Amino acid sequence: MVTTNEPATAQQQFCAGLTLAPGVRCEHPDAGVAGALAPAAGDVAADAGSADGSLRVDDVELPTSNVTQDYLKAIYNIGEWGPDGASTSELAARLGVGAPTVSENVQRLAGAGLVHYKPYRRVTLTVQGRRVALAMVRRHRLMETYLALQLGYGWDEVHDDAEQLEHSVSDRLLGRMDDVLGHPVRDPHGDPIPQPDGTVALPRAHRLDDVTPGQPVRIARISDAEPELLREISDHDLDLDTEIEAGAVDLSTEATAAIWVTRA
Repeated sequence: MVTTNEPATAQQQFCAGLTLAPGVRCEHPDAGVAGALAPAAGDVAADAGSADGSLRVDDVELPTSNVTQDYLKAIYNIGEWGPDGASTSELAARLGVGAPTVSENVQRLAGAGLVHYKPYRRVTLTVQGRRVALAMVRRHRLMETYLALQLGYGWDEVHDDAEQLEHSVSDRLLGRMDDVLGHPVRDPHGDPIPQPDGTVALPRAHRLDDVTPGQPVRIARISDAEPELLREISDHDLDLDTEIEAGAVDLSTEATAAIWVTRA
């Protein structure tokens, strides 16, 4: 949730057809200067990559180090639904390592031209770093989707196995999996799957606890960070594209914060 100490204006409280809670700003990349974003067809913002094809991911040469792959993917994932990039503390928490280890590895990535790094600033990806990150995210989310739809994994089970398989799957096998799945644009949790040309269709969604109660909303994404929250949400028969009334479902505070919604 992004808040501000300034008095909320009508524009700041309205975003992509949703009325937001007081103090919550519209933070979508294509929001206007005033922070208000008008409803759009499909409620999806497409990141079309770059005109020169520099963000294509189908021909990127991946670093041989799994650690490098994991760091770049983590930086992308942390910044995907919030402020761009990642802090060293966020990376330490995501990767389960100490802050000194993060600083050492981030400086190494900066030396390799994969990230922009300044002490006490958020670590952001260079163009080449973003290409690698998108390729790894694509591998992970396609693998999760295949495990769920073809092998019967639960959505609370796919993450750990996908974490292992993403580093070893061949491009040929990944392509065959994509064909079998019909070229999906999102994974079982609603996170967008980067396409071969680098396109990412990110829903114009807000966390459910950002939205004022009483509005009809559609579930667009459910964070997979905590499997027990996925199980709690499943117990309430909630899934992607389920339409609910904001504030009407008796979920824990943590589960509510794990759900992202668009207008219904």
